[in-house]
Amino acid sequence: MAYLLQGRLPINQDLLLMQKGTMMRKVRSKSWKKLRFFRLQDDGMTVWHARQAGGRAKPSFSISDVDTVREGHESELLRNLAEEFPLEQGFTIVFHGRRSNLDLVANSVQEAQTWMQGLQLLVGFVTNMDQQERLDQWLSDWFQRGDKNQDGRMSFGEVQRLLHLMNVEMDQEYAFQLFQTADTSQSGTLEGEEFVEFYKSLTQRPEVQELFEKFSSDGQKLTLLEFVDFLQEEQKEGERASDLALELIDRYEPSESGKLRHVLSMDGFLGYLCSKDGDIFNPTCHPLYQDMTQPLNHYYINSSHNTYLVGDQLCGQSSVEGYIRALKRGCRCVEVDIWDGPSGEPIVYHGHTLTSRIPFKDVVAAIGQYAFQTSDYPVILSLENHCSWEQQEIIVRHLTEILGDQLLTTALDGQPPTQLPSPEDLRGKILVKGKKLMLEEEEEEPEAELEAEQEARLDLEAQLESEPQDLSPRSEDKKKKPKAILCPALSALVVYLKAVTFYSFTHSREHYHFYETSSFSETKAKSLIKEAGDEFVQHNAWQLSRVYPSGLRTDSSNYNPQEFWNAGCQMVAMNMQTAGLEMDLCDGLFRQNAGCGYVLKPDFLRDAQSSFHPERPISPFKAQTLIIQGVRAGGGLG
Repeated sequence: MAYLLQGRLPINQDLLLMQKGTMMRKVRSKSWKKLRFFRLQDDGMTVWHARQAGGRAKPSFSISDVDTVREGHESELLRNLAEEFPLEQGFTIVFHGRRSNLDLVANSVQEAQTWMQGLQLLVGFVTNMDQQERLDQWLSDWFQRGDKNQDGRMSFGEVQRLLHLMNVEMDQEYAFQLFQTADTSQSGTLEGEEFVEFYKSLTQRPEVQELFEKFSSDGQKLTLLEFVDFLQEEQKEGERASDLALELIDRYEPSESGKLRHVLSMDGFLGYLCSKDGDIFNPTCHPLYQDMTQPLNHYYINSSHNTYLVGDQLCGQSSVEGYIRALKRGCRCVEVDIWDGPSGEPIVYHGHTLTSRIPFKDVVAAIGQYAFQTSDYPVILSLENHCSWEQQEIIVRHLTEILGDQLLTTALDGQPPTQLPSPEDLRGKILVKGKKLMLEEEEEEPEAELEAEQEARLDLEAQLESEPQDLSPRSEDKKKKPKAILCPALSALVVYLKAVTFYSFTHSREHYHFYETSSFSETKAKSLIKEAGDEFVQHNAWQLSRVYPSGLRTDSSNYNPQEFWNAGCQMVAMNMQTAGLEMDLCDGLFRQNAGCGYVLKPDFLRDAQSSFHPERPISPFKAQTLIIQGVRAGGGLG
């Protein structure tokens, strides 16, 4: 089943060489490096691999899965093997979503260039496909995966294997019934259009059919007027529905005769619903449409928790890839846990766990490179500093030398600010959030000694909750070590986002400033919302808050961010490496406003005098009684 795309691909020497195949090393770690034969298939859209040329091959990836291709020096894994393989012979294939990167090393620089250039050409080709071509290619990809023996036909056994690959659970009898219906040639296999029909029956949506028949007088098509009714009633298109209906029929109706008669078939209707034009997302919210000149605390900020982790919280891998992926998806607040490392170089990892370590300077370099590829608006580095004075100075050197002018080191106008600057003011800037030495004008209150003792206790409780403790003698020794003194040079890099301990909303109002920010575990934040949700809303109207997942979520699972957004919490940190409903909600909120990572909060969550309580969103004094009139079976009104 090779679609017409093959005939539309440009004749290119790189692609021809890729279709002949190349032996390359597939690299997973310093110890796992194996030779594999990679070959671009004849359809020009899928790559298979085998242990050797002519060996039994299996699918490796589809071109539509590929996000980008990077040179060898951009891969932390390949950089670690630079003494073994020249970086010029290596390259990395980066996939959409959360699939792990594929690191490959060719036998020569020329072979690496052939694959890099060829893949980039094919990715550009796929990017420019229209809706129907994308669907055709998607079907072709699945057919290739299901056609185990590559004979261009699919037996029922291969169909069952395909359903398993697609994570589709289906009764075997029903699946066989669909298979027989699609097998119009009665050959016992599916090929070409037969597979397309099987796919259509497999993905038939009863609720879509019901919706279609609701507006269609004959159940076969939607006339122009019927489609206009649908656009007005269901899609709320209003007066523009008549003109829009003609445009959409011309765009999505596959039948030329249907286009001439201005009618929309079920296939055309489904094509429209699955397109950008039929997207539930309001297209007016796609571009940058919000006011970006308000103080930072007036915005929800796309935030990541333990950004360096690409797995679980106890034994997972730490990687700069976590920062690259987070920043490329629009994240604007990343977390960096920094500890003393060997040879005087600070390292990043989840302290007191078995997670792997990465050099702090590599993290800073990745942030500097990718911070503003997706969004120009400011990036916040939430530093968790556990380093000695000496290594704190190294932290400062790396931040200032690697980030250069990107790093914000002084107040914007050189004067003491009266409110937080706006995202617009801070375009292209990286801000440090962390502890800061006490300024003279912020001298402790009389109860400072008591507060300091309370702060130490709360810090310990927060650490016990946020980090599973390793109870080995080594960790006990660490606990006994005195707390490191904050280096003045690192303190000076904290300009607008000074991290402070939260005691109570009253204490914050009386003792804290707008440029100070507190962090809350999800447990503490939930408790505050329940007990004093209206005060939490008021607090978040003038000061930034960060919420992070409980330390009990060792599997890197996520909470529901909506609960904390409802209280106006700006930085609700997510484990971005973990897919699920919670991350879907996060992606959904930050999809708007050009995906810039900042979304303006509703006005009632920006008002420091707000009486809104997220647990009781409607005041009982404003409640109204509604009288519902129903339609009886006889047609009369109740």
